[in-house]
Amino acid sequence: MSNHFDIPALCNATKLRRATRHLTRFYDACLAGTGLRVTQYAILGHLKRQGPKTMNELAELMAMDRATIGHNLRPLERDELVRIQVSETDRRARIVSITETGLERFLSGRSGWERAQAEFESKFGAEHAQSMRKMMDDVVLVQFDS
Repeated sequence: MSNHFDIPALCNATKLRRATRHLTRFYDACLAGTGLRVTQYAILGHLKRQGPKTMNELAELMAMDRATIGHNLRPLERDELVRIQVSETDRRARIVSITETGLERFLSGRSGWERAQAEFESKFGAEHAQSMRKMMDDVVLVQFDS
């Protein structure tokens, strides 16, 4: 019996991360004119759609830890696209909200994002893309023992 396993070919996490990096580069290129990366665009999208969120809520929505969401929020706050304030009800919590400037930047990225979506669906197939989004949502719902 061979102890040789082709980990890169078999590893689910490796395959997902590889596909994610590939797709992220493409979306980032389509959003380049806005100065936003796709992760930042998604954060602004959550805040636009759902309103102010605590950093922990935002981290949960993005499936990130608090340090990573903080790292992604710093340039958005620096550029005044989001506002981060101490919660009035819990001084330990920070509330993140989109600013007018952030909303304008989000809207200016819409055409680049739509172009990325359309090209991806054209090349990958609309049904495959919809199925993939559903599958990725299902992956996030899986609870793993650690």
